[in-house]
Amino acid sequence: MGATMRRFVMAAAAAVALAGVGTGTGLAAEREPSGPVQPNILTAAVYSLGDPTLAPPGANDWGCRPSSRHPNPVLLSNGTTANAYENWANLSQRLASAGYCVFAGNFGGAPGAFLQTVGPIADTTKALAAFGDRILAATGASKLDVVGHSQGGMNVRYWIKYLGGADKISRVVGLSPSNHGTDLFGLLSTLERVPGVPAALGTVCQACNEQAVGSGFLTALNAGGETVPGIQYTVIQTRYDDVVTPYSSAFLAPAANVKNILLQKVCGLDFTDHLGITYDPVAAGLVLNALDPAHATPPLCVPVAPVIS
Repeated sequence: MGATMRRFVMAAAAAVALAGVGTGTGLAAEREPSGPVQPNILTAAVYSLGDPTLAPPGANDWGCRPSSRHPNPVLLSNGTTANAYENWANLSQRLASAGYCVFAGNFGGAPGAFLQTVGPIADTTKALAAFGDRILAATGASKLDVVGHSQGGMNVRYWIKYLGGADKISRVVGLSPSNHGTDLFGLLSTLERVPGVPAALGTVCQACNEQAVGSGFLTALNAGGETVPGIQYTVIQTRYDDVVTPYSSAFLAPAANVKNILLQKVCGLDFTDHLGITYDPVAAGLVLNALDPAHATPPLCVPVAPVIS
């Protein structure tokens, strides 16, 4: 919890200094060459301080053409406050090395800023959806698969429900997604009841308010069913999530096209937390299985530490 709260406070403080951070605008992280592979989110965050617009390794090759085995490009959707390089500077290369066309962008933050995915979720998702349309046009594919972390695993459902994504998305893989919000161990729920706090928080991170348990945004998103037929949903969650709490709030309602996976039932040696899950080798194996279930193999169970993976 300590590392998470420090990041939250630092993010809020830095965001105050950014012009237009709440507008939900942003640019694709597509500068070439992309940055190097990183071992964990901490090293990736430090590296991206120098250039937050770097593409994750293996991502945003606009000349990539999907193979017959992997016909759908993979779009990586960022978590709250994270830029694309910071969030994906390991899994992106693993997916590219497996033969996927991989893409990632920065949305929901000031263009070129370190902090992304903090603006209104609807605006962030509109930009994400437009980026998805660009990917489909460039690759000639008919559908996308989306892998998202935290907010990025939830906001794609807004795309599906309100922005025509049901006809463009084949698979959704969420890594610790905020599908039912978070109470941050009761802290966020308490703060949301304090007069003036939600408004103040909204000036630096509107997406934080919208991911609070019981928010109007999530209530509307989950009303009438959490999934749609024709799309395969996989949720990969850790028991030790210290941001999406309780951890079970990440899981989607049971359905024939939903697979909820608790990491520790796959590997009891895995102690990854919310920040570390996109760099977790066990979770990465599960992502590959979700994207290509016909060739799924049990991921190797190895010890995984919080944050540093």
